[in-house]
Amino acid sequence: MAYTTGIVLFALAILISVSLHEFGHMLTAKAFKMKVTRYFVGFGPTLWSFRKGETEYGLKGIPLGGFVKIVGMTPLEEEEEELDEKDQKRVFWRKPLWQRTIVLAAGSVTHFILGFVVLWILVSFIGVTQNPAYAESVEHAQETATVAVAECIPPADATADFECSSADQPSPAHEAGIRSGDQITSVAGQPVTDWESLVGTVSELTPEEPVDVTIERDGTPQDLSITPYPAEVVTEGGTTETVAPLGVTAYVDPTIPITVAAGPIDGVGETVSFTGDMFRETFIALGQLPSKIPPLWDSIFGAERADDTPVSVVGASRLGGEMVQYDQWAMFFMLLVVLNYFIGVFNLLPLLPMDGGHIAIAWFEKARSAIAAKRGKPDPGRVDYLKLMPLTYAVIVVLGGFMLLTITADIVNPITLFN
Repeated sequence: MAYTTGIVLFALAILISVSLHEFGHMLTAKAFKMKVTRYFVGFGPTLWSFRKGETEYGLKGIPLGGFVKIVGMTPLEEEEEELDEKDQKRVFWRKPLWQRTIVLAAGSVTHFILGFVVLWILVSFIGVTQNPAYAESVEHAQETATVAVAECIPPADATADFECSSADQPSPAHEAGIRSGDQITSVAGQPVTDWESLVGTVSELTPEEPVDVTIERDGTPQDLSITPYPAEVVTEGGTTETVAPLGVTAYVDPTIPITVAAGPIDGVGETVSFTGDMFRETFIALGQLPSKIPPLWDSIFGAERADDTPVSVVGASRLGGEMVQYDQWAMFFMLLVVLNYFIGVFNLLPLLPMDGGHIAIAWFEKARSAIAAKRGKPDPGRVDYLKLMPLTYAVIVVLGGFMLLTITADIVNPITLFN
């Protein structure tokens, strides 16, 4: 139930985000006295609408986005012919270039503002940076081979939220009397100096054969006998091998929170820093996008799905569902932040039909008119959008194909976080 709830909540959050994107266009257009005739959430048949002033607001049947109608956004608008002389001055393309640029960029700016606010809340009041005390505890455990003890042997299909019950077999370490916080100093007569040497020594053990282990508790050494259990693991090469674990992990003080909240003031600087990092990673991800298509295609036909392959709205919603299922709300909202930043940047690419394409054309028209005026030639006027339609359709086909590819991969071979 929590998983389904998470999927619905994340999909709803995406819909709200996209609706706010269009609201940003509308708000700035109205601020500059442009004529806005429609604002709808969704596509397809109208479910409900009302008119306030000159604008119709409403909800449509397919909740996959939204749109706003600003008269004169492209030369394809026939609605301009029906306007009176007063409203002719309010047509989008007649407004100053700086106003048009702000209106066109307002959608992406809305995503950036939304992402920044959510990130600031996370950084300031919940925490997304690792607590130095927690890092020190991890480092101490690794340097001294201080262990945490599993109470039972987990089943092969155990998930991240697995909890031991009285019916489960005790782990070897628990059965031998080792406690969380004990330091292992030797295994099978081999000295253990840190976590790396412990792992190396245990990797050579034979399952179900007793082994002598020396621990140190409160400065006092104790000798114990442990019988490791057999467990199958998959190696990096894809083969399966049997190992002999003791049932211990590196000990971290459970009273120390993993993350630390920066507070509302310091959180501003932290958020700016995080935002810079995310923008940089977004541009890197966009540059690497073509190289991700072959492995994404292969994953549909049975290859292992890499965690860094792109996901669709379907995949992102499934990840959101997992995060809610395992009570990882900070991750849930961080995914929303990443998604908003990515959509904001992607939408500013200078390609039609994205807003960045319209911005690029507007500035091209301005530059072309300035050059013509300098040369004493007549103003060439507006760009003929009809001539750009083949390129626009090509972009739509490519983006549509990529979306179909990611949706298929997210259904057939989805990325999972906790299984």
